[in-house]
Amino acid sequence: MNKYELALVLNGRLEEDAKAAALEKVQGYITRFNGTVTGIEDLGKQRLAYEIQKQKEGFRYFIKFESEEAACPNEVEARLRIYEPVLRYLIVSDIAE
Repeated sequence: MNKYELALVLNGRLEEDAKAAALEKVQGYITRFNGTVTGIEDLGKQRLAYEIQKQKEGFRYFIKFESEEAACPNEVEARLRIYEPVLRYLIVSDIAE
């Protein structure tokens, strides 16, 4: 089982229900490609170091997930790239236990 961590920044202007729906959709992408979400760390709304798409603030999350499929992170990344509420993302392999 391969372990991954997704660092995610959502648009800071999202309402509470839109933010929850966006996070739910990201989790759906992970499960659709045979991944299992093992943990979500909500870092809350934070000021960004620089503007991204004219946004100065964003909601930050760390999502840990596992998958036996090597293509899972690539497929999730392809969906996040075009998903509008996502300002930035980064998926890394979590080798530390």
